[in-house]
Amino acid sequence: MLSILIPTYNHTCYTLVADLQRQAEGLDIPYEIIVVEDGSRDSVSMIANLKIADLPHCRYIRRKENVGRAAIRNLLMQESEGELLLFVDSDAQVINDDFLKRYVDAAKCHDVVCGGVTHPDKWNNPDSMLRWRYEKNYERKHGNVGEQFRSFSFMINRRVAQRVQFDERYTQYGYEDVQFGKDLQTAGFKVRSIDNPLLNTDIETNPVFLHKTEEALQMAFQFRKDIGDRITIVRIHDQYRFLSPLLKCFYRLFAPLLRRNLLSAHPSLLLFNLYKLGYYSCLN
Repeated sequence: MLSILIPTYNHTCYTLVADLQRQAEGLDIPYEIIVVEDGSRDSVSMIANLKIADLPHCRYIRRKENVGRAAIRNLLMQESEGELLLFVDSDAQVINDDFLKRYVDAAKCHDVVCGGVTHPDKWNNPDSMLRWRYEKNYERKHGNVGEQFRSFSFMINRRVAQRVQFDERYTQYGYEDVQFGKDLQTAGFKVRSIDNPLLNTDIETNPVFLHKTEEALQMAFQFRKDIGDRITIVRIHDQYRFLSPLLKCFYRLFAPLLRRNLLSAHPSLLLFNLYKLGYYSCLN
C-alpha cells in the first residue's frame, strides 16, 4: 500500500492532492492520501482544504496547535498504513504525468528515494527575488536534488521510517531534513536520487525568506555539533574562527545596508552569504 503524506501550514493544497489522487488511481496498488493542517491560522486555505476529504481515499486532519516540521512528519507516518510512504510538501505542483509511477518503480530497489524540487526558470515578482535567485543558483550547482537531503519530496519504506524518524528537537524552521539525512546515513541507509522533481512556485517574499533564514541559522547554531559539518556557513565560520570578532563587528556595522539590498528587487547572493556569516557569528 502507498501512503501519500502531506503536511500543510497556511497553504491551500487541494489541487496538489487532486492531481496526486488521479495519478494514484492509475497505479495497480491500494493507496491513501493524508493531509494534516499543522496549526494553520489562515481560514481561507483551511476552508479550501476541507474539500480534500471528499476525494476518494483521502483524509484531512486539522490540528489546533503547530508542532513543527519534524514532529508533523512523524505524526503523519503514525497515521498512515502503507508500506511505502511518500512525503510531499503542500506548496508543490506536479509537473510529470508519471510522478507517482517513477517513485513506486524506484522504491522496488531502494529504501529511500528523493525526486527533488525545481523552481520556475523566470520570475517577475520583485518582492520575492531573494528566494528565487537563491534556489535557482542552488539548482545550477547541485541539480534538482542537491548535495543534502531535502524533505520537499521523498519516498521511504515504512520499516526504515520506523527506525529513523525526524528529530523533534528541531522545533523552528530549518535543517530538520539535514539531520534526518545524516541519521539515515548513520543507520546504514542510502538515499537514491532520481529525476522526478516537483515544482515549487510558492516563493516567499524577501522579508519572510530573510526571517526564515535567520531562524534556520539559529537551528544551525543550536545543533552545530550534530550537523555543523554539513552546513556550509557553519563550516566556513569554524574554519576561520579567528575572524569571528571581525565578522561580528562587520555585521553590527553593515547589517542595515545588507538588509536594504536583500529586501530590494535586485538582491545580491554574495551579500546574502556575508549576511548569513555575520548573523551566525553573532550567535556565538
